[in-house]
Amino acid sequence: MQRRLGVAMIGLNGGVGSTVATASFLLKRGYASLEGLPLASTALLGAAGYDALIPAGWDISSETLKDAVERNAIVDADLAAKVGGELERITPWAGLENSGFTPALPGANLLPLNSYRSAIETIRARLDTFQRDNALDEVVVINLASTERAPDLTLPCFATLDDFERALDANDPAVSASMIYAYAAVGAGRPYSNFTPSCACDIAPIEVLARTEGVPIAGKDGKTGQTLLKTVIAPALRDRALRVDSWYSTNLLGNLDGHVLSDEASRRSKISTKQAVLNSILGYSVEDHRVDIVYCRSKGDEKEAWDSIDLTGFLGKRMQIKLNFLCADSILAAPLVIELARLLDFAKQKGCSGAVAQLGVFFKSPQVLAGDRVNHDFAAQQADLRAWIEELSRA
Repeated sequence: MQRRLGVAMIGLNGGVGSTVATASFLLKRGYASLEGLPLASTALLGAAGYDALIPAGWDISSETLKDAVERNAIVDADLAAKVGGELERITPWAGLENSGFTPALPGANLLPLNSYRSAIETIRARLDTFQRDNALDEVVVINLASTERAPDLTLPCFATLDDFERALDANDPAVSASMIYAYAAVGAGRPYSNFTPSCACDIAPIEVLARTEGVPIAGKDGKTGQTLLKTVIAPALRDRALRVDSWYSTNLLGNLDGHVLSDEASRRSKISTKQAVLNSILGYSVEDHRVDIVYCRSKGDEKEAWDSIDLTGFLGKRMQIKLNFLCADSILAAPLVIELARLLDFAKQKGCSGAVAQLGVFFKSPQVLAGDRVNHDFAAQQADLRAWIEELSRA
């Protein structure tokens, strides 16, 4: 009997969440091919099929999923209309918003945060009901919410799991909405992925909780466009001994994510995950490495990424590379979210717990085991993923 997998997304009505949900229904009804899904040709014995994913989730917007898909205008209207009935029947669960970590966002579909513990119990009850009502074998939780400002991780509440739980009891304002979702999911035994730059499952207390509960987790910040190309190109420049003198990257983005990133503190969280990649790959510090994100409303979800690279080669010869990537941001992200859901469920079945470093190929800032080095080289990451799948498939 085919495994049924629930995909509970934080930020369901956003560009990525609504695209994942629409794609799930299209795949289920045979209206979409497997083109664009990275693991479509990979055998994952015991994993849920692409046509067995059931979407749901939270959002501070109360509009139906059908209305959200129409508003986001990412999936072709004629294609989305084929599953309009399914989309219209889904309304997101009330979501968390902590104004101390995000700029004011539109939406009144809010889960009260006057008691963190009450919010956690409500989140867990939603997941239990979702699983029961849909006869699901497992529910994976994936964070697709807007980028939060970086927390102060030096605070005592982040030192240990006990400290963090005391902070939850006290409704400590240092704890973000993303952390509350992560604690609720992982503590209830649900595999969890953070596809955003926000701090969530990568804080020490959640990592400990994941190992204690036997739950696989993965993050953070999905690697989809500009950074994907950077992790492909930089290793080639390194191996050809072409020294990078400067690398300037800028992004023009007009969707809600772009709007949130116009907030300086939120933008710093995003840029930090994008900047860390280059020096790690090259093995030296690129003094003139700059990453900018510019909100350009007219772009919508059609992101434009520019890279200008100055190089020095043999005999001191100066050279340049110019890249211009015009891409559909959510269309690049949605297949990765689908694969992560399947892989995390697969990992739990195989007994994996804590940070699954082998899923690093999907992220700008991969979460690894304490003390391990992060490898940002795309080819090496892809090889690690393939070897891990093969090993677990034999188990």
